[in-house]
This record gives sequence, C-alpha cells and structure tokens, in this order.
Amino acid sequence: MLWYGGDYNPEQWPEDVWADDIVLMRRARVNLVTVGVFAWSRLQPEPDRFDFGWLDRILDRLHTGRIGVALATPTASPPPWFTAQHPGAMPVGRDGVRLTHGSRDTYCVNAPEFRAASRAITDYLSSRYAEHPALKLWHVHNEYGTWCFCDHCAVEFRAFLRARYGFVEQLNEAWCTDFWSQRYADFDEITPPRATQYLTNPAHELDYRRFLSEAMLGHYRQARELIRTRSQAPVTTNFVLGGWVPVDHARWAHEVDLVAIDHYPSSVATATAERAFAADLARGWARAAGHPHGRWLLMEHAPGAVHENGVVRSTGPGAIADAARTYLDRGAVGAMYFQWRASRGGAEQWHPAMVPHAGAGSRVYAEIVALGAELAERQPNRVIADAAVLYDEETMWAWQAPHLLSRHVDYPDLVGRTHRALAVTADAVDVLPVGASLAGYRLVCCPAMYIMSAVTLAALRDYAEAGGTVLMTFGSGLVDETLRVTPGSVEELTGVRIAEWSPLLPGEEVALADGGTGTLWLDELEPLDAETVLAAVDGRPVLTRHAIGAGAVYYLATRLTDEAYTALIAKI
Repeated sequence: MLWYGGDYNPEQWPEDVWADDIVLMRRARVNLVTVGVFAWSRLQPEPDRFDFGWLDRILDRLHTGRIGVALATPTASPPPWFTAQHPGAMPVGRDGVRLTHGSRDTYCVNAPEFRAASRAITDYLSSRYAEHPALKLWHVHNEYGTWCFCDHCAVEFRAFLRARYGFVEQLNEAWCTDFWSQRYADFDEITPPRATQYLTNPAHELDYRRFLSEAMLGHYRQARELIRTRSQAPVTTNFVLGGWVPVDHARWAHEVDLVAIDHYPSSVATATAERAFAADLARGWARAAGHPHGRWLLMEHAPGAVHENGVVRSTGPGAIADAARTYLDRGAVGAMYFQWRASRGGAEQWHPAMVPHAGAGSRVYAEIVALGAELAERQPNRVIADAAVLYDEETMWAWQAPHLLSRHVDYPDLVGRTHRALAVTADAVDVLPVGASLAGYRLVCCPAMYIMSAVTLAALRDYAEAGGTVLMTFGSGLVDETLRVTPGSVEELTGVRIAEWSPLLPGEEVALADGGTGTLWLDELEPLDAETVLAAVDGRPVLTRHAIGAGAVYYLATRLTDEAYTALIAKI
C-alpha cells in the first residue's frame, strides 16, 4: 500500500468544514494526513493551559473515515506567549540582531527554554495519543534548518569543538589559525562565525554547519526518545533540501525510522529532472542508512504548480500524476502534499493545495481524485540501481565559501548534470552519500568532490580494484575534511598529477580535439600511469584513464556540454 495525502490544518477551519474534508478525502482515496505541524498556539494557548479537545475530535473523525494520521510535534513554530516570556530564545543573525516574533522558526534550537517547552508539548502529545487508532506515524518538528548565532549557540559550539578536537592545539592545527593571527589559546575564545570585517575562516564556517546539524539532531532525538517510551509507531521528520540548510541529511538518515523529504522544484522546465534527482537522493540516503530497499516517503510537494522566480506557475493538465509517478517510480512509499485545503489567509495563502481555493469542482481536485484511484492499485516500487553518483552535503557547503579558486562552481548543478547523464544509459541511479557501500555498481561518478578524506579515497580505490569504474572530475580532492589543501591526494587513484588547478572565466572556452568545448575549469594534467583518452586541440590532456586492479579510474579536467557528457558516460 502507498501512502497518499498531505498536511491537514483543521485548526484553520470551522468544524463544519471538517465533515466536508473527510468526504472529499475519502473520495480521493487519501489514507494519511499530517496533523498539528503549526498548531502549538492552539494546543497550548497559554503556558499552563492545554487544549486538546479539538485534536481529539478531528483524530476520531479521521479514524472513522479510515484515514491515518502522521501526528506532528508543533515545535517549528512557538506561540507568541513563549516569545514574550523567553525573548532570549529567539534566533540571532550573524550581525548580532535578535529576530522578533511574527513568522515560523522563531527559536534558537540551543536555548534551554526552547528545549524545555519542546519537551513539554511533546510529552503531552505522546502520552495522550500514543495508542490512538488513527496514529500511523510521528512527524517531529518541521523542516529543521534554522540558523542562529546567539550566546546559547556559542556555549554549545565550544562543547562541540572540545568533543571533536579534544585540545585547542588540535583545533588550531585543523583550522590553520596561524593565518591572520587567529590562533586560539582556549576554546572559550571561540564564538560562532558572526559578521566580521572580511573573509571568515572556512574551517570555522564548516564546523559551525556541522555543529548546527548536530544541535538540531539533538532536538530531534529528544522528541524521538520521549515518543518511543510510549508509542510503537515509527518516528521521522521531513528533510528540506537546499544549499541554505545546515543539516547533514545523510547522517540524519540513520536516526529516522523512515527517510522523508519535502521537494519543490525551481522551474517548470527542469522539474522532472529535479524530481528524479531528489527521489534518487532520498533513496540513496535511505539505502546507505540501512533502510530496507531504500524505502522513503515524499512528505511534501506542491500539487499542480511550481514556485518559479517569484511566480506560482501551473504545471498544466495531467502534471499532478506525472510528478507523483516520477517519485514513486524511484521508490517512494507515498506521495504527500502541502497542503490538503488552501488557507484563506496567512503567509502561504496562495500555496497550491489538493483542494484549492476553486474548491472540489476544480481541475486540480479532479486530478487528485484520479491519482488517488491510481495509487490505490499500486504497490511501492523496488529500485535496483547499476550506477551511482556521490553527493556530499559538506562539500556543497564548502563550495559556497567566497574565498575559493572560482566562485562560479555550482556543485548541486554539476552533480545534477552527472545524474541526468547517467540516467540516459543506466537502469537506475543511486545518489549516494560519502561512506556508502559502492559494491554492485558498474560506474560511480564523483563530480567536483572538493572535500575528500583519506577514507573516501581508500573506498574508491578498493571499489576500482575490485572491478568497478570511477569517473572523477575537476575540483575533486582539493582539501581534506578540515579544509586543508591536499596537493597530490588523488594521484595514486587517478594516475595523473594535477600540476595546476585552473578554473576558467565565465564565457571562456577551451577547444577540444574531438570538436567539443570545455568550460568552467581546465586542470593542467601530467599523466603518470594513465592514458590520455581526450585532449584539447593544443595537446593538453582533458580526459584520462587509469587501469587499477580489475577496474579503472577516469579523470575529467573540464566541464563538457550536456550532450558530450552524456555520450562520454554512455561510452564508459
């Protein structure tokens, strides 16, 4: 059985609308709705007063209608009374300005008062609804990713660094703090990477993202462990994708009972490719974390529209089912939307919904009903991939730094291009995190893997020696996990010496011997044990092949056109 439904916010509507909702849900074959994500102020209107009566009634109605519930802890949006009582729990920006109430995510995850209030509301919910027959899944928080640079974070950041490095001398070595006289005498001298005069230390920045990920994971674990003392239902949270998110989702995948993602493509033209990549990424996280068959859940997506460049664009007739199939074909165990019924007011009143403002007579709802009937006859798809592309969120973070050789490297785009090229000839493609098993894949691609530890290099070598094929591109292996430059780190694996890392200017092209062009980057390669497969017209190697054990490692020194890249991967 596949799960089908979306976020349901009954607290936004009079109770006489609830009966209509149940009828419309049953007509659409909806079997799971997420309830309570942003309901904290309704569940706890005052510090010492709780109101669960309305939630009791809607859960009972949903159960009677044979609709399951993913019950959420509402901690992503604290109520106004919390902010009034605990202004010090509000997030602080890099510039030191404390934010005010008025949106969602108005909290610092490290503030003791927020942790205590989160525990209290989770305690009440889990004790009251652990045995409710409608309960199918626990949904902790919502889209973890809130940044903060306050003093609470400073204290916890220092504790994180002490645990990571042990002694401040080791941190100084890892961070290269003798540069610009940044050497620390004590951990207590370290603050979050707040606004400063010029460039910040990139290792400081990377470790702060790692810290925020761990801090938010601690908040999730607090809720999960409390829930597990009372309930047997699986526990998860919804991963939100994007370069701004300081969460290492590959690590988090080991902590959830079901990997769940929210996905919103950036344009109509690229939506199908973006959906395919997100699905393969979620499955790769799940597979690497040991979830059976890489099962995962699409927790949110928009029905029938894409937010593109400030415009909510309709995807047209039939697109709702097409979008869902893209995810389901790639192993999703359900298709969920934000949201069930469009909100009449508030900051997301124009967000697409399964029941839009046009109501149940709309084309969108008709397509939702048709899709529900289709999914009711379908089972989860098991995907067996024969190719993989490595995608590392820490490398994505590192490529965002302003001090690099080139500010024009779009790491997610390079990985996405590789994924699209692989998808043309591979049976299926897994998007894997660093550290995942590579056994069984015919080809593993490593585009622009800026951070490459000795452990990762050894894993790639073992895979190649056992008969696998690796395609590595420019921008790989420039630094280790502490962002220290590692010249020659990939020589043994690739059989080439990178004499010079050489990014190109925007618009600059290099003519290739096969009639193609290279852009963005062109490493100066000196083959050692590798053969040159493709060169520039001036003779400089562009693509090399190194036989290693029973396998081979290719190194690509430039960015090819999409067509040439696809042809190359097909040939390999």
